[in-house]
Amino acid sequence: MTSNHLYTSAKTNMSAITLAILTSLIIIFGGIAVYLVEHEHKGANITTIGDAFWWAVVTVATVGYGDYYPVTATGRIIAIFIMLSGIGIFALFVSTLARRRLQRAESRVESKTEPLRSNVLGYETKTFLKNKIDGIESLTEEDFDNLVIMMKNLRRTLLEESKILRKCSRCGVVYHHENNKPKFCSNCGLDLGGSGVSAIA
Repeated sequence: MTSNHLYTSAKTNMSAITLAILTSLIIIFGGIAVYLVEHEHKGANITTIGDAFWWAVVTVATVGYGDYYPVTATGRIIAIFIMLSGIGIFALFVSTLARRRLQRAESRVESKTEPLRSNVLGYETKTFLKNKIDGIESLTEEDFDNLVIMMKNLRRTLLEESKILRKCSRCGVVYHHENNKPKFCSNCGLDLGGSGVSAIA
């Protein structure tokens, strides 16, 4: 169960994990590269691998304390790459957070407005039908037939929304019922009393 939870967590946070791995690789390889280029150069202040990793972290984080800095041309080219990478990583991090927050907000709004949307649609259709019925004497034969069709469709829609929909897990047959639950699937014979039925959202 723990490994399944880890897998689900990793799958939902894949962009954050990718960003963390990318940042780590840039820090490790950038630190090692600057150390190799700088540590033997006269006047260099990045002389240990620890100093190089500290410099790489500070540079990727776009803080730039200035306590350590490359003095060779190759070290400065590596520094430019790490600086631009840090800015890009920061931009990706902010956009990932914004996207996830927007998706959560959209799903919350969607779950709150979905029932209202069907109720508003039903209310608007009912109001339209009531207005048409009030002027029934002025309707043409074709308008009257359309009115009857609309009333039947509205009734069918409202009845289906009020019923519990269930679906056979083996063959996919959908059952509309309120209190009358079938024991077996009429199509494949699966026992619907146990795990053979799944609710449809």
